[in-house]
Formats: sequence, C-alpha cells, structure tokens
Amino acid sequence: TVGAEERFKKVMIDAGHGGNDSGAIANGLREKDLTLKLATLINNHLNNNYDVETMMTRTSDTTVSLSQRSTMANEWNADIFLSIHINAGGGTGYEDFTYKSRMVQPPSVEAESKEIQQEIHSEIKEVLAKYNVRDRGSKEANFHVLRETNMPSLLTETMFIDNVEDAKLLKNENFIND
Repeated sequence: TVGAEERFKKVMIDAGHGGNDSGAIANGLREKDLTLKLATLINNHLNNNYDVETMMTRTSDTTVSLSQRSTMANEWNADIFLSIHINAGGGTGYEDFTYKSRMVQPPSVEAESKEIQQEIHSEIKEVLAKYNVRDRGSKEANFHVLRETNMPSLLTETMFIDNVEDAKLLKNENFIND
C-alpha cells in the first residue's frame, strides 16, 4: 500500500543461516542456499519496483550470528526487518512470525509488525493457492531476530525442506520466483 511504502524506506533483508550454519538439510537442499536465493530475489524486486533502500545481512555464504543480524538492523535504523527461512520438522506449507510480546518496545512497533505480517501474508497466500500449498497461518514466536530488532519485523518460513513435495516446489524456479 502507499502508506506502507511511505513509512518503510529502509528494508533490512535477512537471509537466514549461512557459512558454517547450514540450517536444515534434506532432499538435496540446504536452507542457507535457499534463504540467500529468496533474500536476493526479494532485494532485487524491491530495488527494481519501489522507492526503498535495502540492505542484506549477508550476500554470500558467510556466517553471521543472530546478534550481528539484529545489531546491523538496529545500527542502520532499518524501518522493517524481514528474515527469510525454510522450515523443517515434518510439516508442509508456509507460515510467518512476529515477536510474541514486545513489552520492551513501543506498542506501535508491535502493531506495525502485525500490519506488515498481514500485508505480506495476504500477497503470499495468492502464490500458495496457485500451487495448492498449505497456509499454516500467521503466528507469533520468541525468535532472537524478532525480539532484538528495534523496528517492525517478520520472519517467514517457506515450505518444509524435509517434505518431498515441498522440496519439489523449492527446486521449482517458477515457484521461487513467484
């Protein structure tokens, strides 16, 4: 929306895992590779289509600690923090998370995180429907990068790397680009 575009000029894009932290591995895929690919696509899309400034927590297969990720976003004074992940654990589908309790931060940050979650989830739902993917919903969690960032933040979990059908979609360039 126009309102969101005016408010969120500086977008920190976090490609989860990387370097010596592979994240989940299954079906010939590594989470750290997929998160970097998705984060790079998001970065390029934002820069090509919107009047925003972006920064990525990593642009190659390097190790970046959780505290380094949140510190980068805070020191840069990002307007939004978006962390990209791939799920594992025997499920299927897509879900996203905001921090479950932002008592240490202003209520406006929590409200804006929920608003961003709703807007992004709404867009992703269209892709999920196109590929008949289960929408696991919008949730809350106590993840470091959501808790320790000073700005509205969202963590996405796109598909389950250990599910054969989900892995097929993660290998599908059309799905990844959509």
